[in-house]
Amino acid sequence: THCSQTSRACLTMARMVAQMGVLALAATQAWGAEQQAVAQGQMNPLRKVVSLLQSMQKRVTEEGEAEKELYEKFMCYCTHGKSDLEKSVGDAETKVPAVGSEITASEASLEQAKADLAGAQTDRSAAKEAMAQATGIREKEAAAFASAKAEDDTNIAAIAKAVASLEKGNAGSFLQTESAQAIRNLANNDKVDMTESDRQDLVAFLSQGSGYAPQ
Repeated sequence: THCSQTSRACLTMARMVAQMGVLALAATQAWGAEQQAVAQGQMNPLRKVVSLLQSMQKRVTEEGEAEKELYEKFMCYCTHGKSDLEKSVGDAETKVPAVGSEITASEASLEQAKADLAGAQTDRSAAKEAMAQATGIREKEAAAFASAKAEDDTNIAAIAKAVASLEKGNAGSFLQTESAQAIRNLANNDKVDMTESDRQDLVAFLSQGSGYAPQ
């Protein structure tokens, strides 16, 4: 139980550090230039949408890398933790028969030997339970990472298609695709770091349909 609690605490701390790093990087680098250009009236609406999509793509990529690094650290921790637990199980397995022999050899210390045997059996059971819990947590984290990575890959691919279509002047046809819907869903996700005005501009653009005409 202690191993499981320590594992979850380490995982939570690592995730918080990774997320804070990504948010700080996005806040200081991704938005400065384009926000200044919009404020000065130097960016047309279509260019602004492209810039917003590219910034979103960069943040999704960075968050995916942070999740990957967190997952790799966690898997490394689980691997070493499993080895320690297996050693504990092996030590307890070795101690059980030895304690049993002591019971037979010494009637005078019978009660103490029984207590030692019970303690060794308890330690063995606790170690096995902790190892099973660690395995379950590792499998759960692996599944969560795989799901998050697949979602990030889908979003990155959709944004790349959007940027390519818009730069070629094919906005109208792109807005009818599944990629446009995927970006709409991503833009409406509060987890994506965007100002509310930029979010509204992007959603409005993506919701125009086939009647869109480049400006």
